Amino acid sequence: MKKRILFAALLLLLSLPLSADWLEQVNEISSEIKELTRNEQGLTDQERLQRYYKLSYDRTMLESPWFATYIGDPRGQDRLGDQSEESIKRRKQATLDSLELVRSIDRNALPSNERVNYDLLLDQLNRDAREQQFPTEQLPMNQMGGPQQNLARLLALMPNASTKQLENQISRMEDFPVYVDQTIALMRKGMEKGITPPKITLRDVPQQIRAQLVDDAKDSPLLKGFADIPDSVDPLQADSLRKRATEVYGSQVAPAFERLLEFTENEYLPAARESIAARDLPNGEAWYRHNVAVRTTTDLTPQQIHDIGLAEVKRIRADMGAIIESVGFEGSFQDFLHFLRTDPQFYHDTAEGLMQEYRDISKRADPELTRLFGKLPRTPYGVIEVPDYAAKSATTAYYQRGSMQAGRPGYFYANTYALDTRPRWEMEALTLHEAVPGHHLQIALQQELEDVPWFRQISSYTAFSEGWGLYSESLGEEMGFYQDPYSKFGQLTYEMWRAIRLVVDTGMHYLGWSRQQAIDFFKENAGKSEHDIVVEVDRYIVWPGQALAYKIGELKIKELRAYAEESLGEAFDIRAFHDEVLGRGAIPLSVLDANIKDWVAAQQSG
Repeated sequence: MKKRILFAALLLLLSLPLSADWLEQVNEISSEIKELTRNEQGLTDQERLQRYYKLSYDRTMLESPWFATYIGDPRGQDRLGDQSEESIKRRKQATLDSLELVRSIDRNALPSNERVNYDLLLDQLNRDAREQQFPTEQLPMNQMGGPQQNLARLLALMPNASTKQLENQISRMEDFPVYVDQTIALMRKGMEKGITPPKITLRDVPQQIRAQLVDDAKDSPLLKGFADIPDSVDPLQADSLRKRATEVYGSQVAPAFERLLEFTENEYLPAARESIAARDLPNGEAWYRHNVAVRTTTDLTPQQIHDIGLAEVKRIRADMGAIIESVGFEGSFQDFLHFLRTDPQFYHDTAEGLMQEYRDISKRADPELTRLFGKLPRTPYGVIEVPDYAAKSATTAYYQRGSMQAGRPGYFYANTYALDTRPRWEMEALTLHEAVPGHHLQIALQQELEDVPWFRQISSYTAFSEGWGLYSESLGEEMGFYQDPYSKFGQLTYEMWRAIRLVVDTGMHYLGWSRQQAIDFFKENAGKSEHDIVVEVDRYIVWPGQALAYKIGELKIKELRAYAEESLGEAFDIRAFHDEVLGRGAIPLSVLDANIKDWVAAQQSG
């Protein structure tokens, strides 16, 4: 899944040139924000802040119709968005203008509940402004995402129940050639400055592009919405739209993919850097430190995080050793891992069987939630396969948020590629992480927050969100899971996986580790398959610092739970604690720490 959704990032997603009327609206909003900063109308600070919330939402939907689709806003569904240099500059300036406005507001003049919103907004804008010193937009494609995956993902989110909805899909396909050309222009600019992904991580990208080039358009994932058009669309219109989509694919989309493939193979791959370390990029050490701070929402240094990781690896290895002893296995740790990776009893023969077990685990988890949570979300979720075009280079699983606004459930995506790398003993922990009580529960509750500004419903602090996902895995024992010792070992394997991340991410990007060193460290300490290990290590390489958030966030949540349990004793209520952790949406760990300690104090005072 998943990625920090903040203003600057939102406005740098997929796009094409805005039509004049849209751009006029954007410019009008920019002018009004400047007027609010000068406060020419004599509004109170509270009134100015409330007005800014509305303006910032409208501007985001106008500038980023991709994101509008993602959250279910109906605007701009017939376009992608703008990745031109001019538009990027405009969006960066918008962040600075917003920051100037928010700084001009007197925090002390706001009601107490509004100060929380103000603090979070200011934090987001400050981080987005600091991000502008790093040319992130010049790295728009790697094995984890880019034009070769993004359009298919976008169209998969779009409804197909009316003529207009299908026409919107076609319009976005028609915009795709410009999006590809703009992406190539950004990559060429990065190439000039030595800003590229490491060459080794790009090896599967040409094949990802080829997977979108099919002989028969009906086999394209882009036309999935036209394969089974519902009866709500007139059959004659449906047939006409299907033919039109097929024509657009052949005349516009396929040639754009062919241009992207030629550029990737003949220009981008040969020019890609040999080094894997983020610190080897221009201003790379500062860039990596920035990523570490943003992802963990702490002031921990790379070395401190590395040391925490080593300590956690040692602790979890001891717990794993106890499991091995309990099942009576004779042999070394590596022998046991080999047994887990190779014994047929631990693997499904079919993708259907694998997916059915994931769904069964989800059904077992659902009724257990009421013992641990006082408030549950209304948004449902489903369990589906990672699309074929992305499966080979995709991680084991990910979560895609739903939208009550669009009537779309959340989805836990499970990878069925290479079934011999998808062991049954890891499935309980993975399901609890991605579905419930993990990402779906946490994110859906956040989306359903009431009486908060829009950005509070969609913002993502990786340390909080992924920390919660990892913490959720540990709740499995309280929910009746991990009764099988091999499943418990699987949970420890996932915990070890996140601990290893602290070691190898900082090792590769800051301490001079090679890619092979990272792979070998993984092999020595985790029960993951070599395929999964390689995919994971390559993910850390192209997303520097992101993988650190999981374990750092989990450790903080566990620390706060221990504090609350010790402070409250028999008065501790696990349901109330969890509701408090999740009740304000995703927040920095420092804010979570203060919130829980205030909550404990309130409980103690009666």
